[in-house]
Amino acid sequence: MPCSYENKWKIFFLVATSIFMSTLDSSVVNVALPYMMQDLQTDLTTIQWVVLIYLMIVSSLLLTFGRLSDIKGRKPIYVLGFTIFVAGSWLCGMAQTPQLLIISRALQGIGASMLMACSPAMIVDVFPAQERGKALGMIGAVVAAGLTTGPVVGGVLLEYFSWRYIFYINIPIGIAAALGGMFVLKGSQQAGKKEEPMDKTGSILLIIILSTLIIFLTQMSKWGMISIPSLSFAGLFMLACIGFMGNEKRSDFPLFDMELLKIKLFVFPVISSAILFAALFVIIFMMPFYLTYPCGFSASKTGLIMIVPFLFLLVLSPVSGMVYDQFGSKYLCVAGMSILTLSLVSLMTLDPEMGYLSILWRIALAGIGTALYVPPNNTAIMSCVKSERRGIASGTVATARNIGMVVGVALAGLIFTTAFSTLTNGSSLENYLPAMDIFFMSSFKQTMLMGAILSAIGIGVTFARGKEQGKE
Repeated sequence: MPCSYENKWKIFFLVATSIFMSTLDSSVVNVALPYMMQDLQTDLTTIQWVVLIYLMIVSSLLLTFGRLSDIKGRKPIYVLGFTIFVAGSWLCGMAQTPQLLIISRALQGIGASMLMACSPAMIVDVFPAQERGKALGMIGAVVAAGLTTGPVVGGVLLEYFSWRYIFYINIPIGIAAALGGMFVLKGSQQAGKKEEPMDKTGSILLIIILSTLIIFLTQMSKWGMISIPSLSFAGLFMLACIGFMGNEKRSDFPLFDMELLKIKLFVFPVISSAILFAALFVIIFMMPFYLTYPCGFSASKTGLIMIVPFLFLLVLSPVSGMVYDQFGSKYLCVAGMSILTLSLVSLMTLDPEMGYLSILWRIALAGIGTALYVPPNNTAIMSCVKSERRGIASGTVATARNIGMVVGVALAGLIFTTAFSTLTNGSSLENYLPAMDIFFMSSFKQTMLMGAILSAIGIGVTFARGKEQGKE
């Protein structure tokens, strides 16, 4: 139920703090990976799990904590989430071995999943229907601000201190936010349907589903499609999916309400959201390699160029949210997905001899398309779900986003690596020479084509959502 003007903006500030910290933390960690690898004297294969374990944990637990926030209320999940996130951050900063760092990142991921799962639901709970688009659009700007600020903050901390401080900076902010949550959150944020039990079997099966999927997608290029490890994880994934669907149908209080699948305005936006983030992360993943190898740009130049799409996301997300309040999501989202498709198609025509401007406008289109798409899409999903199921819906949205990111990175890596290895007779980027530019660009264009096909499919899925009551 919407609350007073003053209190709803206090809650907005708390939600914005949690989202800003989680997005900033993820972008800072990516910048710091080489420094962690050197300091902990490990290899790339091991240090990658600092990112992978976090993504796996967050994706696996989002629906569980979304459902738990419907049962126990948003307040305890939010406060406990920040507490665990702070503890995980402290342990990450203290870790002396790669293994301890990976375990600490898993703990941090548990806290982050609690924060991400209930944050959109907290916004929808306290803002009236006519203001939700604006509020969620502003949250989109916060996400962009975190992603944009991360590389800058990381660069300063890494230059003057050490990688450990990228985790330590979370501690004072997290403690303040947890204390703020204890005093500010109340009402529907505090008390839920406590008589409903938690679907533990569904939670375990969902963890197996998403973990096996992510491991399969990220390791497939190394293991091979028909290797024993790949087939084992694929088989376990399918068995867990069958078990999960059967369990959710039988359970009186399921983790995922299968009735939501009957809501067209829920299903199609969730699917198209996963497609959008998969296509977007084809660009986010591949562009640094393009800028570093054929273009020969320095790390600082590459970082500045990669900020461009997030800057557009920062500026346009609130505008997109406000436009939704007047016109609904369908045509805004179709326009956003179409512009992202145009960005991917235009990237297929890139050439290393082109200037900065030719790169900037192409990746700017990706930021514009994403900004037009995300706020109205999220608002449409959350607005068509009953209040007692918004935690599930919120967790589903975040899960779709994370799965989309993983799929995009995995497919981009698979297609580029396969094409590049074939063209160069087995060479990899570790042995890159200027003479390989032509092979790089051929592989790069194939990867962008795959992203364009993905987003083109997304246009059709987005258009299929139908009309929204009172909007169109």
